Amino acid sequence: MTGALVGAAVGDALGGPVEGWSPEQIVRRHGGRVLGVVGPWHGDDWRTARPVAPYHKGDGHVTDDTLMTHALVRVYARVRDHLDAYAVADHLVPDLMTNPRWIPELEAEALPLQRIFLAEKWLVARLHYGHVDPREAGVGNIVNCGAAMYMAPVGLVNAAHPAAAYAEALDVAGAHQSSYGREAAGVHAAAVAAACAPGATPDAVVAACLSLAKDGTRAAIEAVCEAAARHTDFESALGPLREAVAPYDTVGPEYRSPSLGARRPSRLHAVEELPVALGMLVVSGGDFRHAVLGAVNYGRDCDSIATMAGALAGALGSPVPGEWATTVAEASRLDLWEPARTLAGVAREVFARDVARRRAHEEAFARIGGTACSG
Repeated sequence: MTGALVGAAVGDALGGPVEGWSPEQIVRRHGGRVLGVVGPWHGDDWRTARPVAPYHKGDGHVTDDTLMTHALVRVYARVRDHLDAYAVADHLVPDLMTNPRWIPELEAEALPLQRIFLAEKWLVARLHYGHVDPREAGVGNIVNCGAAMYMAPVGLVNAAHPAAAYAEALDVAGAHQSSYGREAAGVHAAAVAAACAPGATPDAVVAACLSLAKDGTRAAIEAVCEAAARHTDFESALGPLREAVAPYDTVGPEYRSPSLGARRPSRLHAVEELPVALGMLVVSGGDFRHAVLGAVNYGRDCDSIATMAGALAGALGSPVPGEWATTVAEASRLDLWEPARTLAGVAREVFARDVARRRAHEEAFARIGGTACSG
């Protein structure tokens, strides 16, 4: 659990400063591949330089991926049970709107609402101001990885039970996303849950995803992971993974100039981030450093790709480099380990409740003439 959440934050921080650029542009800017924490793309001009102003991306600062992940952990800490779309409306949205926190990219204390992207601001507009049914609030939003990027906690609460993680994440994400954006949230949670199982491997994680994923998301994962299986080094995999996911990605070849069909609902398409994160997990054999650096140097939405890859490699048990974790925690002024401790306690409570509920159901079913109650 600690590895997954700390790993997600570290991946996020490493990917942030090169988000939106291509692998070739990253090489030109940094004189080679990014191999650790780097500074802002525009150096000291980060406050005013477009297209990322006024955010201080780099120097170990986490982005909205981690802010949202930690916010979801806080919701679990309050509810102390499985979550649904109503928990997003009742707890996550007020947290984003009313509780100032240190925002690393702004270098200031502010409401998280003032940092999150438009697709996440949608939660506030639809649920707080629009009073939309939380189960349907995601309909009409930009279809992107905005919900998937913070679904690792759902997988951890349902550790070793991918199907349960998938179902819970789909319910939670219904308040935020629709179509393949919502599907990616469910599959990412399932992947994290699968990675928690004793003896899990990257191939087992991918197999769990393919057993649950639907439509274009399933096809994209299958295509990318088939391409990834032919590589053992991220350098050679960068181009092939992009080629494999391109038919399913609606954004198009220029990440900062999306196509007219970008981010619209479809049964044929998928978000790019999750399949590529799984692909880098396969390429790396589950090694955290290799998977995350592959995700970072892929470019495009690489902070979210590295967030997911870091969560998955960390959940598999690959150690998060201590120097990276310490740098990110200090630079972001965040305790990266406390959310994991909190969520571990919640997960134990939820598991105990699940056992009690399951036994009560077994007993009730036996008493109405079903199969005899086990044990």
